[in-house]
Amino acid sequence: MSAPATASPLRVGLVGYGLAGSAFHAPLIATTPGMRLAAVVTADPERRARLHREHPDARAADTPEQLLADPSALDLVVIASPNRTHVPLARAALAAGLPAVVDKPLAATAAEAAALIALAEQHGLLLTVFQNRRWDGDFRTLRRLVTGGELGRVHRFESRFERWRPQIKPGWKELPDPAEVGGTLYDLGSHLVDQALTLFGPAAAVYAEIDSRRAGAAVDDDAFIALTHTSGVRSHLWTSAVAAQPGPRLRVLGDRAGYVKYGLDPQEAELRAGRRPGDGAPWGVEPESAYGLLGTEGDTRPVRTEPGDYPAFYRAVAAALRDGGPAPVDPRDAIAALTVLEAARRSAATHSVVHLNPEEA
Repeated sequence: MSAPATASPLRVGLVGYGLAGSAFHAPLIATTPGMRLAAVVTADPERRARLHREHPDARAADTPEQLLADPSALDLVVIASPNRTHVPLARAALAAGLPAVVDKPLAATAAEAAALIALAEQHGLLLTVFQNRRWDGDFRTLRRLVTGGELGRVHRFESRFERWRPQIKPGWKELPDPAEVGGTLYDLGSHLVDQALTLFGPAAAVYAEIDSRRAGAAVDDDAFIALTHTSGVRSHLWTSAVAAQPGPRLRVLGDRAGYVKYGLDPQEAELRAGRRPGDGAPWGVEPESAYGLLGTEGDTRPVRTEPGDYPAFYRAVAAALRDGGPAPVDPRDAIAALTVLEAARRSAATHSVVHLNPEEA
């Protein structure tokens, strides 16, 4: 992977200053040691005003082309723009000789993701995907419980990202054109599938139910995916915008114990409220009342939730660029997740189980 020749801060160009850019990427970049938010692409006057308030040292660019006009002024490009732009903008950054971080989903299809990864390898450049939910406190806790053997042999993994948003909010995520990659399946479903594959390995079979429940909805807003992993674990994954009463965030069953956890990791709410890592208060820490329960029926105990650590993603990006360390998320993981999501669409359309070839899984 290419790395800047000097020890000066890595100069980061960010494409997009909507929710993803302003609430997630910009503050995490700006608070990562050895990184500097140098430029942001946004032509919207209100977003520009917000950018100048929140990051006065970052210059604003009108277009991605303007940002990439002088590649020597940057060390990294972060793409947090609408999903349909992920692939063309990542290709443009790589062609300009710049490493790239791309928000999830990396691409609309596994084939597009594979071609993008091949381009990055051809240029010898870092390409990684912002799968921040790997650093949710609940997922970090579960990973520790699984690897530590406290659940025994896991046979079922249940995971949910459910919301109550019955009204359609205008925007590209509600557009039916498949090129927009809208809907909840590819939005929150990208996280659910990535977490399941990270914990329990490749999927051998996929079954899904995908619906549009809200009046006037043109994209999916309610989905269930069942995975059979090659390891034998079964994952049941739910994502919904119409869950009036959300189920447990995690329910994981093993032959020794189970783990049940309600509530969402606090980091997104903290970032959206304007809090920043390193501002003096503990980061990503849940109250005891939110701890999950570990054990068996009638014999459970609360387990302290590991602090969430979204800052770890960009610390790893900086280390990869400076020292040649591994990417925080292997982009090939995106191929595996997109393969599952494509299979989920086929399954829902045909009301059947889709079996994956070993090389696809």
